[in-house]
Amino acid sequence: MTGPDIDPRFAFGPDPDHPGWFRWEIREGERFNHFLGPMRIQPTGKTSARVRIVPQRQHSNLADNVHGGISLAFADIALFAAARTLGIAMGPRTVTVDLSMQFVGAGRLGEPLDAEVEIVRDSRHLVFLRGRLVQAPAEDASGSPHIVASFSGMLKKGG
Repeated sequence: MTGPDIDPRFAFGPDPDHPGWFRWEIREGERFNHFLGPMRIQPTGKTSARVRIVPQRQHSNLADNVHGGISLAFADIALFAAARTLGIAMGPRTVTVDLSMQFVGAGRLGEPLDAEVEIVRDSRHLVFLRGRLVQAPAEDASGSPHIVASFSGMLKKGG
């Protein structure tokens, strides 16, 4: 785990309250990322990582589930967090070129929502990633993760 070019506007480092996890938090409270709340990230392999938020009421739709816009925003930010945490060098002008999401199930509030992100390819100018948003299975479920969405994205590296 490296994170070679983490912007100083982020708080990034080991999370003493969650062993094995790292904090990924924007320091500037007026930025959009701050609205999602604290994020935690955990490398799960050489090319994969898990990014976590815990959605709250302000992240809900009228059905009291996680709003689809929150899911999209979280997936977008998770692409950057995973890539940087896994050592992909990206400057502050790196941008999302493509993000596609397929909604599979409703996200539950108050429970950890994880973005499982995998780097598919890292080229000179682009990073290709894919992943899924998952939550722990409900108490009455078979034990498989509750899949909220699957997604894929492409980032264009910028200096």
